[in-house]
Amino acid sequence: MKRIAAAVAPLLLLTGCGAAEAGGSEPVPTETQSPQSGELDDPFFAYDRPEDFEVVEERVAVPVRDGAEIACDLLRPDAEGEFPGIVYEYTAYADSVGDFAENAEYFVTRGYSALICQARGSGDSPGELDPFGPQEQEDNYDVIEWLASQDHSTGRIGQMGLSYGGHTSLLAAVNKPPHLEAIIPINGLSDWYENTIYRGGIYSPRIRDWQEAVAPATLDTYADNPLYNEFWEDRSVASRWDALDVPVLEINGWYDRYRDGMVKNHMARPESVWMVSGPWEHGYPQDQEEPFSVGAYLAWWDHWLQESDDAPLPETKIVSYELPGGEDGAGWRQFDEWPADGVEPTTLWFDDDSGLTEDPGTTGTRTFSVNTSENSASDDQQILAETSPLEDDLVIAGNILADLAVTFTADDGAVAVVVEDVDADGDATRVTEGWLRASHRDGHEELVPVEPGTEYDLSVDVWPTHYRFLEGHQLRVRVSSDDYPEIESSAPAGEVTVRTGEGASSLTLPVLPE
Repeated sequence: MKRIAAAVAPLLLLTGCGAAEAGGSEPVPTETQSPQSGELDDPFFAYDRPEDFEVVEERVAVPVRDGAEIACDLLRPDAEGEFPGIVYEYTAYADSVGDFAENAEYFVTRGYSALICQARGSGDSPGELDPFGPQEQEDNYDVIEWLASQDHSTGRIGQMGLSYGGHTSLLAAVNKPPHLEAIIPINGLSDWYENTIYRGGIYSPRIRDWQEAVAPATLDTYADNPLYNEFWEDRSVASRWDALDVPVLEINGWYDRYRDGMVKNHMARPESVWMVSGPWEHGYPQDQEEPFSVGAYLAWWDHWLQESDDAPLPETKIVSYELPGGEDGAGWRQFDEWPADGVEPTTLWFDDDSGLTEDPGTTGTRTFSVNTSENSASDDQQILAETSPLEDDLVIAGNILADLAVTFTADDGAVAVVVEDVDADGDATRVTEGWLRASHRDGHEELVPVEPGTEYDLSVDVWPTHYRFLEGHQLRVRVSSDDYPEIESSAPAGEVTVRTGEGASSLTLPVLPE
């Protein structure tokens, strides 16, 4: 196959970067960068300064507006004076408080107060836990303002956190407490419904164990809200993107379960959201391959909370690790925006002989069955489409769009699209994926009918990646109705027919030129 060429049809991509950085400072003009070494060569990630203080720690009960109290651990410099504050974690994981406190000491010894809080209904905070609900958001707001009001505070507050704490940080930002100056969400979200609970309108059992262990009441509550409504909107950052205007340093992982939400936060608010996306799974980058020093977080806080002219920002809005890395990949790259400037939307068509080509060919069909008794797609329960071996490397940087012309024999259906990298030996590596329930094709707010035997155009948003398919490899797509445990196996039994050829089913790739 020849090198995949320029776009044949448009891909709907949000692009652009604001003219000024959040906080009013001017952006540093740069060209799109591609370090030859693939190393993270940016002063922001090399920043550090010596310890200046010892740490004093105490348990505090922070009063909130309804008279309740939130249990928090307060760490601050053992010295007189006023210091900026960081809500280091606002989370439901009481058993991790000790680890959080140990990590927070890095910032405290350098002149920050740090607060680690147990959300209402978790740990020592009385009440009922409602993850990311309106009450929790109000409590978080009040905790930030309480920390700002203390005699030892300068009144400039930041918030950071991992996973649960990442999402509470983003929600705190859109609620706009007056003293919140900046945040660092690590593996956060844009929308709890779409990113986690109902992917493409299909319940995801990935966090069922978490629900049972941490918030069992949600098992019934979430099941009672299968459509997107006010319940989910109240827990969403995406519903309030216009309010996400404090400086945000998003730490994202290209293997993380929430990467789509993090990328879309930046795309919605490019003027205020910086993003670092590494070769990481869910968790702190410092515990994984290609970590960077926590001094980068310190640079962020020193810049926005200490207002230090010596503390740099990242040189570009986007710092991304091109997968799979190693000697075959570019490793770290930096861009002024995401998707990166120069990305070429490129459309490939499904044919009736397992091909994925630029030439749409004649119209045909391919069919697979749906059997809800199994949790994996056997040969008759999926269709595969793949390119010929690539003559040159192919770099994908962004969300992929699968436009499928589909007919169901049942009165509803589910489509899972999985993109794979197939090497010369035939071994496949999963790259990214997307899902959609047919009755949610017009959105998640209400169901639309699915008539058996009627063809529907389904646009499946395939989650973003930054990935290099090497010369000689093939890009392969699996289409089925099952992708357990990413989505539950709930599609009704029957058959699904995918129309192929010109004007039918296609895959649009965001191709990054070399």
